[in-house]
Amino acid sequence: MAEIQIVRDYPHSPAKVWRALTDPDLIPRWTSTGKGARPVGFEPVVGKRFQFVAKPMLGWRGIVDCEVLEVRERELLRYTWVGGQGEAPSYVRYQLEPTPGGTRFTYSHTGFRGVGGFAMAKLLGSVRRKMLTVGMPALLAELDEA
Repeated sequence: MAEIQIVRDYPHSPAKVWRALTDPDLIPRWTSTGKGARPVGFEPVVGKRFQFVAKPMLGWRGIVDCEVLEVRERELLRYTWVGGQGEAPSYVRYQLEPTPGGTRFTYSHTGFRGVGGFAMAKLLGSVRRKMLTVGMPALLAELDEA
């Protein structure tokens, strides 16, 4: 099975990083282009089903179905990810740890299966790295601590 794991340190508090990760109005802004998928129905509440809705493209309907599996505020968010009808879920995990200089954020996406899953992990991994090294720092720089 293929997986994605990205670790980034941000010079901001866990509360601020958590807000960027879980505020539905902010989520699309931490993509590198600011044109990320809209989280429809998202709340960081266990059992909450939601969708990421983006512009459809050839071979993809533009919707990812998700369900929140685990939440520890300012510490952990874990949810399922189903990008296509009938597809087995994969699993996304956001882990936050306070550091002396701010917050260590670990992004994991696991459960990709087969050749298609390997290809998807490569594609999503590249996109996620850009989001977390360009988009997230830019958004965090704009936000106040409140």
